[in-house]
Amino acid sequence: MTQSSSTPDEATERNVIARPNMPLWQRALPWIISAICFAYLYTKIAGAAGRESVTVVSYLSGIFAGVPWGSWLALMVPYSFLFFLIDSLVLWRVVNWYNAEVRYVDILPIRGSSYILSILNEQVGKGAMALYLNRRNGVPGWEVGSSMLFIMFCEFYYLLTWASVGYALQGDSLPDVFSVIPKVAVGAALVFIVFRLFFRGTLFPNSTVRDKPVFHAFRQARTWHFGMIILLRSPALLSAVWVYTVALSYFGVEVGNMQMLGYLPIIFFGAATPGPMRTVAITLWVVLFPGYEGQMTAFGFVQHNFFIFFNAAIGLVFLNRANRELFGQPEQQSGGEA
Repeated sequence: MTQSSSTPDEATERNVIARPNMPLWQRALPWIISAICFAYLYTKIAGAAGRESVTVVSYLSGIFAGVPWGSWLALMVPYSFLFFLIDSLVLWRVVNWYNAEVRYVDILPIRGSSYILSILNEQVGKGAMALYLNRRNGVPGWEVGSSMLFIMFCEFYYLLTWASVGYALQGDSLPDVFSVIPKVAVGAALVFIVFRLFFRGTLFPNSTVRDKPVFHAFRQARTWHFGMIILLRSPALLSAVWVYTVALSYFGVEVGNMQMLGYLPIIFFGAATPGPMRTVAITLWVVLFPGYEGQMTAFGFVQHNFFIFFNAAIGLVFLNRANRELFGQPEQQSGGEA
């Protein structure tokens, strides 16, 4: 029963995934932006090194040598585990709402393993989770994909909500370019209202678009579900504000928690952008802390890459189990419980 219900969705999903024929300029754009970001960072670092009459290598080496790495690791490792647990909680909650009853402990292997693929692309990691739940629990592929889309939709509003709070607290100290945040927030709120009216059938009641499998989660969702996902994710951001404030002090830059609350959601939004565009997040540290070019480049590079690769290391712990349940003979074909 399980296999027959999921086969059409899997076939459709494979057909969609197999369409990579985007224009060359579109594929090259993220790499071009990445190169521009690195060139910008280099000019800033070279200028700072020149003011101190040292080479770029010596300048950066001095910054790295002054960081108490033991204390930094003692801060970052627990935070990475906390993020993993909260991230898994969000996935567990959404899957149990819209797809199947799955235990929280059974979500941990695939959420952890997906971090390995997320090194290349966050959306590939979400695709792996969809495949896992399809194979393990017999949930039709497009329905799981709909839940992944729902999570991405909520992530945008989660980051925008906290960016709006941060702007309200620290807008005067932010560069002028970030004055667009309130306008984006108002626009996103209006879009959300229209979005909810559409999926409740109030707008365009005769439309068949909402009936497509990819919108399964959005048809099932209640308005409070969106708010619940934001609430479930928020402890990760609030703990990150404190962690990043302390970590930044290890690089020789003092900043208050309220100031960090104004900056971090914006940087996280940049980091959430797929692929090489993530370099924008590193660049933002330099923009937000002028006069600390070397420190902020080193800090942004280390924080961002440690987080990505340590999460992947967490995934390695669960990789054997995830592979066994994905590609081995499904032991729990009836019911999918472990």
